[in-house]
Amino acid sequence: MKQVKVWDPVVRFLHWSLALAVLGNFINEGGDLIHRWEGYAALALVASRIVWGFIGSQHARFSDWFPTPSRVLNYLRAQLRGEHPRYLGHNPAGAVMMLFLLLMVIAIGTTGYMMGTDAFFGEEWLEELHEILAYTLLAGVGLHVAAALFESWRHKENLPAAMIHGYKRTGD
Repeated sequence: MKQVKVWDPVVRFLHWSLALAVLGNFINEGGDLIHRWEGYAALALVASRIVWGFIGSQHARFSDWFPTPSRVLNYLRAQLRGEHPRYLGHNPAGAVMMLFLLLMVIAIGTTGYMMGTDAFFGEEWLEELHEILAYTLLAGVGLHVAAALFESWRHKENLPAAMIHGYKRTGD
């Protein structure tokens, strides 16, 4: 079976580093210095991923996978017809999820930063919003993992392993 490199080292490093930063912040949610710096690190990783989305390898680039309405609708129509097209990079549903997760980290990081400013320090509504966003991210991560496992089963290909070594098979 022929394999091709899909996920470059930068994509894989950013993916797993962000996963660790998010997990670390859920474990250490007390709002102390470590929590704050893990949040800043997560924001830096997302910013790096956005830059890499313009200058990175083929499947890292937004132009390769960005979920335009037509891409998403065509993908959903294929699913409804019982077709399950395989993509080397992100499928349109995965692309929507990726953008959602990145935006959630940005929103959480922004609200976390705001809570440390004089203007918003001690604002209960902001703390509640930060917590809601964090649990929404956690739900999104759960859905992301479940979808990766389901697609691995459906296409008989270990997608989590591909995000470790970078390779996927070229054909069905």
